[in-house]
Amino acid sequence: MSAAKTKAKAKPKPQATAAAKKPPRPKASKGAASARVALGRKVPAFKLSATSGRSIALKDALGSTLVLYFYPRDNTPGCTLEGRQFAALAPQFAQARVTLYGVSRDSLASHERFRAQHGLTFDLLSDADERLCRLFDVIREKNMYGRKVLGVERSTFLIDGAGVLRREWRRVKVEGHAQEVLDAARSL
Repeated sequence: MSAAKTKAKAKPKPQATAAAKKPPRPKASKGAASARVALGRKVPAFKLSATSGRSIALKDALGSTLVLYFYPRDNTPGCTLEGRQFAALAPQFAQARVTLYGVSRDSLASHERFRAQHGLTFDLLSDADERLCRLFDVIREKNMYGRKVLGVERSTFLIDGAGVLRREWRRVKVEGHAQEVLDAARSL
């Protein structure tokens, strides 16, 4: 063998770069980007169990304005205050042909106790599997007692009679919020 051939065989192969070693990115599931709500667009269909003992679906609310307010947990100070403020205005929401629902990840049994204890006159929806929370993108990382946890960010959504999302409020401050939502619903 000639010296040139020996050198050619001994030449090491170039090593793969770090970029080439990265594992492939997981593919997004079909419809993942379009599965979230957006202002000015129709809200995707949903159906949840309610405290009234029935299931509530978006299609049932078509023809009237719908308010969905998401709250972290039954019987906590902020959530109780928010529920009471919406309950105080419930007759005015009804007069304006607005259907009102509170939504959290709590069970129906917890919701029933919460409603009874605080005199809430509207239904609460149980989203234990977080499907509606994820549809409305209200699950956020929170800091609780120094630990990071995933929880519901207090948020409200106003949907018109055609099922189109018209307004949203995120990172809600409770005081006066129910009245602001009512005023916005009346202006549709």
